[in-house]
Amino acid sequence: MAANAMLDRRREMATAEQLVLELIVPEQRENALLDLSKKRESFQELAPMLWYSCGTIAGLLQEIVSIYPMLSPPTLTAGASNRVCNALALLQCVASHPETRTLFLNAHIPLYLYPFLNTVSKSRPFEYLRLTSLGVIGALVKVDDTDVINFLLSTEIIPLCLRTMEMGSELSKTVATFIVQKILLDDVGLAYICATAERFFAVSAVLGNMVQALAETPSSRLLKHIIRCYLRLSDNPRACEALKTCLPEYLRDNTFSNCLREDAGTRRWLTQLLINVGVAPLHPQRVPGGIPGAPLSAMEQLLTG
Repeated sequence: MAANAMLDRRREMATAEQLVLELIVPEQRENALLDLSKKRESFQELAPMLWYSCGTIAGLLQEIVSIYPMLSPPTLTAGASNRVCNALALLQCVASHPETRTLFLNAHIPLYLYPFLNTVSKSRPFEYLRLTSLGVIGALVKVDDTDVINFLLSTEIIPLCLRTMEMGSELSKTVATFIVQKILLDDVGLAYICATAERFFAVSAVLGNMVQALAETPSSRLLKHIIRCYLRLSDNPRACEALKTCLPEYLRDNTFSNCLREDAGTRRWLTQLLINVGVAPLHPQRVPGGIPGAPLSAMEQLLTG
């Protein structure tokens, strides 16, 4: 049985190697992209293979920049979007792997995705493109790494996430909010966002608008990440003081009690948030927002799916 498993592994490796080689052949790239994106979970060492194979990353970047002219005016087709999203799925694989993550970051490859996050068209091809691009950034922040946070902050990722949080689909909003949450959970990220009133109120205004929208169309998954962002903001004394006046009323009353009925972790976060800003009647010992509560398994599956 062990011998059969080894043989199967060798066959998988051979298949992966062949498909990676086909990525650098323009005529074969589209099919190779499709096959690799479908099978990427089964190829454990695909990320190093993609990174170190001659011309492969350049080929993936070529796919990305080829649709820049379709972004404005918005002429992106479903076929072109699907093809680029397959390339992005492979880049997400590289961003997720511990051996290639830093190399991926040092090469500033995430910058190639920023034009996609700056689009405003709500058509399905654009929405799929934004969501898949956010998945790559989400893969970077999923592992706690201050170098990643510093890079993202220095390249102005926050305004791009806020844009998606305002106008994206529920799923895109969820991933974008998750990225902001992970940035806030890093001390560098929290300090950056709370360094100026302009940055703080830009984030809190978008979070507030999202809460107002969720009061009409609830989503427990999205609400969880919004509350987590607010709780972490309350760790900063100046931000906490500001939240006493700008925290949405919907989070102070029972608007979301049914939405959070099955989520004890998020209910605890909300209770602690209200205590921190002085709304709750009881004042137990403050719990730092940086301490994780309920697991993020659903979001992790979302970002790696």
